[in-house]
Amino acid sequence: MGKPTGFMEYKREDAPAYSVKERIKNFDEFHDPLSKEDQQKQGARCMDCGVPFCQAGMQIGSAFSGCPLNNLIPEWNDLIYKGNWEQAYNRLKVTNNFPEFTSRVCPALCEKACTCGANGDAVSVKANEYGIIENAYEEGLADARIPKVRTGKKIAIIGSGPSGLAAADQLNQRGHSVTVFERNDRVGGLLMYGIPNMKLEKDVIERKINIMEEEGVTFETCSNVGKDIKASEILKDFDRVILACGASNPRDIKVPGREANGIHFAVDFLKSTTKSLLDCNLREGTFISAKGKNVMVIGGGDTGNDCVGTSIRHGAKSVLQLEMMPKLPDTRSADNPWPQWPRVCKTDYGQEEAIEVYGHDPRVYQTTVKQFIADKNGNLVGAELVKLKPEKDAKTGRLMMKEVEGSEYKVDVELVLIAAGFLGSENYVTKAFGVETNARTNVATAEGSHKTNVENVFVTGDMHRGQSLVVWAIREGRDVAKEVDESLMGYTNL
Repeated sequence: MGKPTGFMEYKREDAPAYSVKERIKNFDEFHDPLSKEDQQKQGARCMDCGVPFCQAGMQIGSAFSGCPLNNLIPEWNDLIYKGNWEQAYNRLKVTNNFPEFTSRVCPALCEKACTCGANGDAVSVKANEYGIIENAYEEGLADARIPKVRTGKKIAIIGSGPSGLAAADQLNQRGHSVTVFERNDRVGGLLMYGIPNMKLEKDVIERKINIMEEEGVTFETCSNVGKDIKASEILKDFDRVILACGASNPRDIKVPGREANGIHFAVDFLKSTTKSLLDCNLREGTFISAKGKNVMVIGGGDTGNDCVGTSIRHGAKSVLQLEMMPKLPDTRSADNPWPQWPRVCKTDYGQEEAIEVYGHDPRVYQTTVKQFIADKNGNLVGAELVKLKPEKDAKTGRLMMKEVEGSEYKVDVELVLIAAGFLGSENYVTKAFGVETNARTNVATAEGSHKTNVENVFVTGDMHRGQSLVVWAIREGRDVAKEVDESLMGYTNL
């Protein structure tokens, strides 16, 4: 159980971040990993609780608490403390296909549910996970494991985000022949083009993809199934099909002036930056640039924060971030006790950078856009904003945000990035395969299943559950792989 008194003897330590002044000069990852000695101390802080909420992945209150993958966290914390890094890696890989991704981009649901965090600082689980997987690569423990037996069954996976990759990894190791179709020019989906390089450097993805190819997975890039490739061809050539296309239909802001030049969806902005960075090291004119512009990000969450951090690295003149809802409390409220997910205000890396660069928090709460303002050439030059106040709907009892009369004001803005979430899957894919969708435009399945209404077609990830976290996508991919394997073989050992 680590060290019985470890949580009292050692303070929590995280991988230290570079200073804002240094890290905004480039798009590189900006944390220094803990040393092995420090990681062993962090492992020693784990108490191997009688009820380890860190690995529970269960709903408590209105949100999930603990790791959705049910990672064996107390086990590998203890193994780190004892210096048994190889066995720690073996136990980590039992539940997580891609710790190299989650240790970088996961919001660490495990730490929010850690018992040490009830009355102090949680165990630094995420930093320890990072240490385990990077040590495994250094020591050759994460090298390719080529399946010795093939079943002769062929599976097509449409989409190469974290869910599609997890399903591919599981099914390939089972011995099936897996082909992953990706419409973009690089494999990774959300991981490649939805998450900025400073959070997840793309050679980390490529490193894992190369191993998966060596293990036998086939990747077909620039292959847009439903447009360039007919769904009927896929259904004919493969025994099973898994749709893993994500919730890639962005929610729009429909107000007067929306057609002005300079208004973009956040996903297009982030993709253009990453693609240009990889293709030509951000040559001018090859990406949507925020340089010298007043930028307004509409929406909070991870995507909004990523837009803030990316705009700062471009050299934006200013950054404003609008959030419709009231600011969350800085500490847990009485009705949000541990081990529930903490509904508290989080200042992420992008906001931290904006505070230091511009001298103030970029976020403005309870505010939305009333109209965009363009010049005579149709180029965005400003926006009219309006304050909001929460009111309960008389019929439904739901809290609604209503405009405050007379609170309108104007701001200068030349670039707007819409980070208001996603509405679900893109309909050209669902129509091509003939799968039914629900009211949220996610692909419909029976409760607890990934099987669609179309024979031999399954669905996974955000396309199934709606916009969510990378760790949930991996869990979805593992679950659909198990279901597909059982449908092919009559049983499953996944």
